[in-house]
Amino acid sequence: MVTGYRKIEDLPQAIPVFPLDGAVMLPGGQLPLNIFEPRYLNMFDDAMGGDRIIGMVQTRAGGDRERPALSPVGCAGRVTAFAETGDGRYLVTLTGVCRFRIKEELGLMAPYRQVRADYAPFIDDLQPPPASGLGNADLLEALKGYLEPRGLAVDWEAAQGAPAESLIDSLSMGLPFEPAEKQALLEAVTHGERGEILTALLRIGSVIGDDEGSSMQ
Repeated sequence: MVTGYRKIEDLPQAIPVFPLDGAVMLPGGQLPLNIFEPRYLNMFDDAMGGDRIIGMVQTRAGGDRERPALSPVGCAGRVTAFAETGDGRYLVTLTGVCRFRIKEELGLMAPYRQVRADYAPFIDDLQPPPASGLGNADLLEALKGYLEPRGLAVDWEAAQGAPAESLIDSLSMGLPFEPAEKQALLEAVTHGERGEILTALLRIGSVIGDDEGSSMQ
């Protein structure tokens, strides 16, 4: 968890947003980014000169190609690692701070999009997560069924020893679910709810994976 943010007032109310489908960030999670588009290079230049907060959001149906509609919930993150490559790209790591609901999009004169963020529905993101008493057994079983048909593997010893909350968040961020599925994981109120959604997605994915495997034989 990023230190220094204990209450909503510690966070900027107007933030730049980076729309990127298929990539969600959760509080405490780290999201590496490779930035090369000029408007987003500009956005990170401005952020590094200010509070270093960027909002990650996905898009939804509506709008147009250049300015698609934004999903209602995103996550604000702080730039915690920054490097510039020889060809002008930025290699950035964002660490999730707090989710937000978009109050409104701001019509400011900038090459990138900015919104007014409402953090109130997710104020608990600013506190250490309470021990939930969740177990990993069902999740790990579902994960095994999801990975094996795809020829993928994880460090099972580390996964078995990880706190349930950390495992749920890392899998939610890292696995290649569809954008709508990623959004459902992001918007889950509690780790228990997120764990149920994640386990269901893994089980559905294991059935699809089996079907794909049988169709290739």
